[in-house]
Amino acid sequence: MTSTFTPPLAPVADSLWLSALVGLLPLLTVFITLGALRWKAHWAGLSALAVAILVAVLAFEMPVNLALLSASEGAVFGLFPIMWIVFCAIVLYQITVVSGRFDDLRASFHLVSDDPRIQAIIIAFCFGAMLEALAGFGAPVAITGVMLMAVGFSPLRAAAVALLANTAPVAFGAVGTPIITAGTLTKIDYNEIGAYVGHQTPVLALFVPLMLVALVDGKRGMKQTWPIALVVGFAFAVAQWVSATWISVELTDVIAALVALAAAVIMLRFWQPKGRDEALADLAAARKRELASVGSGSAGSGSLADDADADDAVESKDDMDVRARDLTPGRIGMALFPYLLVIAVFAAAKLIEPIKEFLVGTDQKIEWPGLHGEIVNAAGKVSSTTTYNFQWLSSPGTLLLICSLITALVYKVSLGKWAKEFGESAIKLRFAFLTVASVLALAYVMNLSGQTITIGTWIAGTGTAFAFLSPILGWLGTAVTGSDTSANALFATLQQTAGQKAGIDPTLLVAANSSGGVVGKMISPQNLTIAATSVGLLGRESDIFRKVVLWSLGLLALMCVLVGLQATVLSWMLP
Repeated sequence: MTSTFTPPLAPVADSLWLSALVGLLPLLTVFITLGALRWKAHWAGLSALAVAILVAVLAFEMPVNLALLSASEGAVFGLFPIMWIVFCAIVLYQITVVSGRFDDLRASFHLVSDDPRIQAIIIAFCFGAMLEALAGFGAPVAITGVMLMAVGFSPLRAAAVALLANTAPVAFGAVGTPIITAGTLTKIDYNEIGAYVGHQTPVLALFVPLMLVALVDGKRGMKQTWPIALVVGFAFAVAQWVSATWISVELTDVIAALVALAAAVIMLRFWQPKGRDEALADLAAARKRELASVGSGSAGSGSLADDADADDAVESKDDMDVRARDLTPGRIGMALFPYLLVIAVFAAAKLIEPIKEFLVGTDQKIEWPGLHGEIVNAAGKVSSTTTYNFQWLSSPGTLLLICSLITALVYKVSLGKWAKEFGESAIKLRFAFLTVASVLALAYVMNLSGQTITIGTWIAGTGTAFAFLSPILGWLGTAVTGSDTSANALFATLQQTAGQKAGIDPTLLVAANSSGGVVGKMISPQNLTIAATSVGLLGRESDIFRKVVLWSLGLLALMCVLVGLQATVLSWMLP
């Protein structure tokens, strides 16, 4: 039997900073292979995993078998529940496509606005926030990515818009799971943490719609559509602020998404932007170029846009106008049915206590063989990370699967067709499965070997200046794991301890961890792969990374400045 392993804090020459730099090597491998070398994401993930295992064994003196077992648990967690959620979300989408109802959904959004810049705000930001509120874990990126493709966006632009939009809502995603996790670990009331986050992420929300417009149509788009972009951002920000502070952490994103969507619909009744035709022409040209690139094989195989008629699926403006005019309230209701069903099912599963308790009661706790009990922290307590939670029924993925079956029944899609879409989606996602499994394996090795806590402790050693740097920890955690919940699990306690030692409000720093994490999600290899898969660019995650990385860094800088000021001259902003 392996003797218990305690992750060392400064194993390299007894130097914290040197140990932290060595611990950063796996992350640097990800960023270099994706950003500079443009490797496919699964190769980047596997390479970074190999580096993490070498660092764990050679520098942090973790036994080889424990490093490999840590990787195996992380890989399984990456497949279930993470990729299970994404997979089932895509199956649900495919059922709407084969039934023909998705065309009506596109036409319904067309009724609200036929301007692609406004559609980016409504679909990616407002509707995506609703999906994030209920499911999270990549489902919003997967679904809104294909929806943007369906209304005429080029693949690369659709992926970038979906990723950038999936920022401000993330801290309150999956019915507040990231914030509840932080509260559980730090013993700070999660409602208090949520209120603090609700005084940070609304600042991002205020500007994200404007940034989406810039991605879609550049300076021209910003100049022509800034009024509605700011109105939607302001409506979302105020609703998120109010709900997080006084109403409900769990329902914050639901309320904010509905308020923002209502604000958009009301404003569009009195105001319409100029430049729609030029924006449509530019999108059509970009789409033609990128689909030609996909067709030549540069996107890799196994994507959702592999169909030869993918470009033909986008109707002309005149055809869409006709379809939109022909819509009846009944057809609109049927088009929205799957998503209304998702809202109802997730609300019941998360908010109705008897149902929630029943579902959670079916979870199976599995002590990872050969790993559980072999890793202890500095206090001598056994790591809880080595207990795998098999959420076979309570997982958002399983709930989405149930929704897909109900949708197939309502849409009169046969069980045989449903099974066909299930199987074909699994084949298309095979490289995404490999990527996410390797990235989560990397995260587990870094966490259990001590690399992550060493990096965090090194950054936390900056004293009072740590307030400005604290969002970086959340950003790093989410960039590695693809989950704000996981980032809080990694660093929430460290943020609390650092705050207490430096004389900074611990709740502020714990909240900053979650708020910083939301802008790291768009560059996570896991989410890059989800986005690439949804729009048919699997294998070109590096292109998407280069498209969004500067946005991520810019928003991170904004959050660092905001938190630093909230710790000093803007303390009046805090609840």
